[in-house]
Amino acid sequence: MKIALFVSVALVAALSAPSAFASPELAQKKNCMACHAVDKKLVGPAYKDVAAKYAKDKDAVKKLSEKIIKGGSGVWGPVPMPANAQVSPAEAEQLAKWVMSIK
Repeated sequence: MKIALFVSVALVAALSAPSAFASPELAQKKNCMACHAVDKKLVGPAYKDVAAKYAKDKDAVKKLSEKIIKGGSGVWGPVPMPANAQVSPAEAEQLAKWVMSIK
């Protein structure tokens, strides 16, 4: 009985929470991977480098979410990151949380 209850609770939690595992697919769908990779610099920085740079910033997810939507320049070099109007605020937050989870 306890095992069935535990499995049920775990299943409900897994299905109701946004999955961090969905973020690589979301990054691909939103064309983020055209300029970024998890572990190496392409046009933009590697996601692991972004996570390391912002690791101690308690507002990292908020800041990165805004940069994802509005774009930015000067932080990682001369190439600007364009705005991404096709990314919703909820998607930007999901992507930022995923980036911050990369070690």
